[in-house]
Amino acid sequence: MSVLLLEAFNGGSHKQLLDLLKESVEDCVSFTLPAKKWHWRARTSALYFMQAVPASSLYRVLFTSSVLNLAELVALRPDLGHLKKVLYFHENQLVYPVRKSQERDFQYGYNQILSCLVADVVVFNSSFNMESFLMSISTFMKTMPDHRPKDLERLIRPKCHVLHFPIRFPDVTRFLPAHKRLRHPVRCDDIHAPAAKSHVQTSSPREHDKDPQLFFQTLLKLKDRQLSFEVSVLGETFADVPDIFSEAKEQLVDHIQHWGFMPSKEDYLKVLCQADVVVSTAKHEFFGVAMLEAVHCGCYPLCPKALVYPEIFPATYLYSTPEQLCKKLQEFCKRPQLARQHVVQVSLSSFSWDSLGDHFRSLLKADSGMMFTDKHIS
Repeated sequence: MSVLLLEAFNGGSHKQLLDLLKESVEDCVSFTLPAKKWHWRARTSALYFMQAVPASSLYRVLFTSSVLNLAELVALRPDLGHLKKVLYFHENQLVYPVRKSQERDFQYGYNQILSCLVADVVVFNSSFNMESFLMSISTFMKTMPDHRPKDLERLIRPKCHVLHFPIRFPDVTRFLPAHKRLRHPVRCDDIHAPAAKSHVQTSSPREHDKDPQLFFQTLLKLKDRQLSFEVSVLGETFADVPDIFSEAKEQLVDHIQHWGFMPSKEDYLKVLCQADVVVSTAKHEFFGVAMLEAVHCGCYPLCPKALVYPEIFPATYLYSTPEQLCKKLQEFCKRPQLARQHVVQVSLSSFSWDSLGDHFRSLLKADSGMMFTDKHIS
């Protein structure tokens, strides 16, 4: 157990990555906390791991996400401070959107900066994530009233690298309708396909940063123009759901194919395979696993020309304004074959575990540096 894996918020993409590492990296042990009450995990997980992780002379590498305050942990457990400490950023709190700047809790971003200062290697899931973090440090620290530290970016940047989040793309051939199979190695006779569908990816409907308002307003415009479409809205149901969801569900009732949480990953993939278009209206995104999974299932992606999306998707799949999004969806409703016959020009293999796995294994070797040569890795 030379590799110590710690995850203070073991859910979603955090859990996906940890599970991949546990399955694929030899000689590792993991300790986790459930993906609940994120704010408390960020505040107190170091104290939990101080007690939960047994002392051992076998540890050589410590890998954790940036939810954990690594500085607190190594202060509480000096024995862990001697390890090669790898910090992985799924997101960063310096630019994570809040409704009002006054609502931003300084402590979360401050914790991440401290963690970077004590880490040996700092890894981000995208260049957007890395640069938005590093370029915001100076401005972020200016919120301190006085005695502000200087040159923190200069100290942290040399440790930083980009290593895209690795995805295991499952075989979905059996779920694909005939018109999609024609674009895959396994072919079959063409059959009549259903009406064009839009599919929204929203992992947490209560989050304002996914901008469900824009998505549903766009669909209601399509409805008002009497265009033919079906929509699937996938995601967990939370207590604090924006009113737009119930309003849109009522107004779009004749267009809804699926609505709400899918009970299994297989069911989720089946819905994606039946969709023709996947739409993101996110106000924030540091990587976007769900969009890439939808592309793997044969969906035409439409994403904002902002955030991480230009890093992953060619310009043809990006929109700059709500009007452009509406115009594109209107075009697909009128001519669904434009989406169905299109072969998406996104190199999914670049984001697969098969391509990235060796880089993560190298990262978790005690005596190795970051020797990345792939164009998506730096």
